[in-house]
Amino acid sequence: MFRRTRRFQLHSLCLLVLSCFAFAQTPVPGDAPPPQSTQSAVSPDTPQIPSSSSTRLAAGDLIDLSVYGVPDLNTKARIGNSGDVYLPLIDYVHVADLTVEEAQELIQKRLEDGGFVRNAHVNIFVNESASQAINVMGEVTHPGPYPAIGERRLFDVISAAGGLTEKAGRNVTIFHRQNPDQKVELHLSSNLADDTKDNVEILPGDTVIVARSGIVYVVGDVARPSGFMIDDDTLTVLKALALAGGGTRTASLNGAKILRQTPNGVREIPVKLQKVLQAKAPDVAMLKGDVLFVPGSAGKALAYRGAEAAFSMTSALAVIAIRP
Repeated sequence: MFRRTRRFQLHSLCLLVLSCFAFAQTPVPGDAPPPQSTQSAVSPDTPQIPSSSSTRLAAGDLIDLSVYGVPDLNTKARIGNSGDVYLPLIDYVHVADLTVEEAQELIQKRLEDGGFVRNAHVNIFVNESASQAINVMGEVTHPGPYPAIGERRLFDVISAAGGLTEKAGRNVTIFHRQNPDQKVELHLSSNLADDTKDNVEILPGDTVIVARSGIVYVVGDVARPSGFMIDDDTLTVLKALALAGGGTRTASLNGAKILRQTPNGVREIPVKLQKVLQAKAPDVAMLKGDVLFVPGSAGKALAYRGAEAAFSMTSALAVIAIRP
């Protein structure tokens, strides 16, 4: 009998503990649970644009909408061309040109007025802001509009556009949608990894233009006639000549000239290269599109041709001479 009494007491104690546990898990009416994280209604793998309360919605935007405490009403929808978005229970709602905060308040009111949700609390996240895409133009591999997903910086945008082309310069111009008259001009470093100061933030609606590098040509009697890309006007005639390997032995340095395209046609600018090399004349700056032409000297060409021919003959004779 003692054992039965003890078993009955243990059984009663277990029932009491389970009853207390169940009572603790039962929500008390009127006590709202702590507000859920604003990210809980959206998949953590989905990149999002920070939804500032002042951000205005527009046609084409993809939004995530969540209603606190009513997960069945959580939805992802794209705003149509008419500016309307379809939502469960309340049908179409016009949200274009409204800020995120205004759209939230409007949807909350529709839910409450329709008697669907009491004290509704709505959160809106902008997944894709098609209306405020970032336009990347100029010397990038794939120019065009790109969605403003998450925080974007200049190098991120250039990378998304496939990177710079071979003809790309280092000058980048940024036009902000909110202040189109105040453009931002940057000159990028040759090593972008070290150029953190120019990796500025790019906002939805901005336009990024990567300029084409200017080209200076060196032709004529030079070792390596070539075109050289420049991003500014700091290249001088001497630097250009050095990049082309210098003049040949038959070059007429004092007959050199710069051919420059002007609105009135091609302008010829004489350059006394021999005097510049001797520091008897100032070096001349070249502009984008300039052509440095170094002519050859007919007299020098004939003289060198004669000397080379004579040297060839003597060599041949010497070779022949050692063949008795």
